[in-house]
Amino acid sequence: MEPYSLEKQSVKQVKYGGFWIRFAAYLLDSVIISIPLTILMIVIMVFGFGTMDVFTDPAAFETGDITDQQAISLLLLTLLMVLIGVIASTAYYAGMHASKWQATVGKKLLKLKVTDLQGNRISFWRAFGRLMAMSFLSGIFYIGYIMAAFTEKKQSLHDLIAGTVVVEDN
Repeated sequence: MEPYSLEKQSVKQVKYGGFWIRFAAYLLDSVIISIPLTILMIVIMVFGFGTMDVFTDPAAFETGDITDQQAISLLLLTLLMVLIGVIASTAYYAGMHASKWQATVGKKLLKLKVTDLQGNRISFWRAFGRLMAMSFLSGIFYIGYIMAAFTEKKQSLHDLIAGTVVVEDN
């Protein structure tokens, strides 16, 4: 008998989140973020259009005969809504991925989380970079998303760029 022996420690097996479960999480997140954003946009449109008097003369609106001031107001209102949507989406996706949860609500419900390649929590700026890569690159013909089915760690293009993986959180 040996006087001293090292016990083998079991190495935790990492299970990566596949394409379909990540897709389902994204659908859940889309619903979760779109409901409050839609309500907010309706409120902004009601108050915005109400203050612009765009609908006071329906005939002018139908013919497209609106004043330059009304056109600029419509443009500014549209830009405001786009800006709010971008800020809310960035805060939700990047903020949640960098949070203690390491996941959005959709990912958390499906028991997934985002980590760096060593399994650590990612920073807000890495999550932001991941989001930007996802927004601008992965959506091109969805090739960036489809890549997850063919990479060893089931990484999409934005994961490869940001140095992240999506893993099952048990």
